Amino acid sequence: MFAALLRHARPPSPLAGRLAVQSLLFALGEGTFMTGSAVFFTQIVGLSAAQVGLGLTLAGVASFLAALPMGKLVDRFGPKKMWALSATGQAAMFALWPFITDFQGYVLMAVGMEVIGALGGAAHGAYTIDVLPPDERVRSRAYMYSALNVGFTLGSLVGGIALAFHSDDLLHSVPWFTAAVFLVNAVAISRLPRAPHDDRTPEDRKAKVPGPGPMRNLGWLLTSFFTGVFWTNQVLLNIVIPLWLVEQTDAPRVLLAFLFGTNTVMCIFLPMAAARGVEDVPTALKAVRISSTFFVVSCLITLATHDTLGWTTIALVWLGHVTVTGAELYLSAATWALEAELMDPRQRGAYNGAAEFSGTLGKVWAPALYTFLAMSWGAAGWIVIAGIIVVATIAIHPSTRLARRFLEQHVPADVLADARASTHVAEDEIATGPPSLIDTEQPATRPGG
Repeated sequence: MFAALLRHARPPSPLAGRLAVQSLLFALGEGTFMTGSAVFFTQIVGLSAAQVGLGLTLAGVASFLAALPMGKLVDRFGPKKMWALSATGQAAMFALWPFITDFQGYVLMAVGMEVIGALGGAAHGAYTIDVLPPDERVRSRAYMYSALNVGFTLGSLVGGIALAFHSDDLLHSVPWFTAAVFLVNAVAISRLPRAPHDDRTPEDRKAKVPGPGPMRNLGWLLTSFFTGVFWTNQVLLNIVIPLWLVEQTDAPRVLLAFLFGTNTVMCIFLPMAAARGVEDVPTALKAVRISSTFFVVSCLITLATHDTLGWTTIALVWLGHVTVTGAELYLSAATWALEAELMDPRQRGAYNGAAEFSGTLGKVWAPALYTFLAMSWGAAGWIVIAGIIVVATIAIHPSTRLARRFLEQHVPADVLADARASTHVAEDEIATGPPSLIDTEQPATRPGG
């Protein structure tokens, strides 16, 4: 067993290990701040709960609108440089949080954070696809996902310790701790090896990227939309099942802690197992079908707990949470493969931005609808939720074929072949990385986690 744990802890490659460190740093900083954010905003900044919610909504809208233009910046200036710039910008924003004293400042800060984060998310996605060898991409992303969950766990622990002291002065320091972690993260990113699209000349950056953009690729937009629908498993995980447990079952509320603990442990130790064998569109679609099966089974198990009692309810609610976590794990693996296979290699930043745009449309409606269906319609509502996922599972198959045909029509065959076959990064650069921080001569950039 110990040997198996050691094998699990070993990264697929040195580069994957370095990227996993970045994921851990990102999540450590983010998790620390998010754990105490509600207390910080209400007790330190002095906002009401309604103001906090409104600010987060406005920030989410800003991120949605910024996704595509931020992706285009990534394609123009290089993923690594934009990634590091985003991490540095977020560090600066976190450092300013303790000086925010009113709602207007809070909204401006929240919007700014989300826009900078949109840049980093597009850059992170483009960089990892660009720099990782094709036969290693999904396994490496799975390893990074495990590290991300370790980071969030550690961040929650640090944030919880800060809250336990009931000290306003200590809460004031939490954003500065996060700022320091993000700054270290920016340094770590800048020392990663350059990706091919970081080596563009000034003339290349001024030139128009060849080929039509992702907003003309209907197959990609539909695939991203359906992927967003699948990611509503997080709504089930974090909102609907907990509400169902509290209001519709006799299970003790303390069970919620065990449910989220189970999810965390599974997302640390099982991503690489779920990703095994997922490497192209057919295997990604198989993983989608497995993910959707877990989702539907979770709905059926959970709806049954309305009429069960005692330990039976506890066991079934827990099993429902385990199966929806299985949906998350297999969907993650499928998403990484679809991103790598269905993006125009010359426009990965823009494609990431378009995916964020379309994917948001696929899931933004779910908290309200799923909660209404489950809590108001009961068993029939759970059946409808499961049916939504079944329809999306059927529909994503022709959408991926449409996306693939678009690439074959508009992207030279040698470009697509190179994206599938080349490793992109010299071994000595993987071992050492570029020595300097963000500068104007060599391309560098940000972790999205």
